[in-house]
This record gives sequence, structure tokens and C-alpha cells, in this order.
Amino acid sequence: MLRVGLTGGIGSGKSEVSRRLAALGAVIIDADVAARQVVAPGTPGLARIEETFGPGVLRPDGALDRERLGVIVFSDPAQLAKLNAITHPLIGEWMQAAERAATETADGNPIVIYDAALLAESGRWASYDLVIVVDVPPEMQVDRLVSQRGMAPDQARARLAAQASREQRLALADVIIDNSGSLDDLDRRVAEVWADLKRRAAAR
Repeated sequence: MLRVGLTGGIGSGKSEVSRRLAALGAVIIDADVAARQVVAPGTPGLARIEETFGPGVLRPDGALDRERLGVIVFSDPAQLAKLNAITHPLIGEWMQAAERAATETADGNPIVIYDAALLAESGRWASYDLVIVVDVPPEMQVDRLVSQRGMAPDQARARLAAQASREQRLALADVIIDNSGSLDDLDRRVAEVWADLKRRAAAR
């Protein structure tokens, strides 16, 4: 098994890369899915968030109000650190369990890709055989968040500021996928990276 960390800042197009790698045959373990699961209604994670941030971060149906929580944590590094201290260990445990389940049913020598936007922040990069970083200039991230997600520019910049910097992510990279070009450019680069991953997996 080849264990690969895949990361990129918000608006980098990491999810586009993940979808292409899945179509090529990678086993994808998505940290966003894990992040939702560990704070679902009735979980210890949600109970700890309510205890830490108050009942105002819950919707009337008892589910987490992500927008309201985001307003709190993305404008205050201390509050974000509190949230990360709750969720990061739970997400790590969920993803490890998902890896065990996926590899038990996989054929041959699987390539398991951990799709994790906050890989640099979590400190887990050292546990992977290699790290792929999807990279675009920060101004392009802001433009995409404004045009594709309807964020205000200030809100988009606050989201970027709450994540690791571009330089911090690139410092962890074994492989870089530049996603500042066209989708055809991305298809070609992902195909190159997939061929490299298959060679690495076969050599293990």
C-alpha cells in the first residue's frame, strides 16, 4: 500500500484533483467527510463543540450550524485552535478506521490518498509515504471563492489567513500539482502524477 497525503488551500481545486485520482483507481479517504461525521448529531465531538462554543452553534434540529461556527473561529485564531483541538484527533481516528476498511477490500497494492485541506495544520504529514500539494497563487484562490462560492473578498481572505500559508504547504510537498491553468492542463498533470504513484506503489 502507498499512503499519500493530498492537500491544498481553499479554492485551490484540490477536490478536482481528488475526483480525477479516484477515477483513475485511487482509494480516497476524504477529511471533509470525516469532519462532518465526527460532529454529527449525537457524537461526542458535537457535544464538546457545544460545551466549548455554546448552544448558539447548533441549528434548531440539533445539527452543527457550520456558518455560525465559522464566523466565530475564522476571525479568532484562539477560537480556531480550540476547535482544531477537538476535531483533529477525532478526524485522524475516523480516517485510520476508513483506511483499514478500504484496504481490507482492495485488490493488489492499493494507492490510498488522504484528501485533507488541513494537512499542514494537523501535523500528520510525516505519516504518509509522500505528500501532494495542489498549488495556485493566493489571488486566484480569492477570485475563485468570490466567483464560485459567493464569498465576499474579505471573507475569502479571512479563510485563507486561517489556513497554513502557501509557503508552509509547499515546504511539505514531494509532488506539486499546479492548478492555475485550464482543466485540460490539470488532466495532463494528474495523469503524470498517477503514473508516478503507480510506479512508487509497484516498487514497494
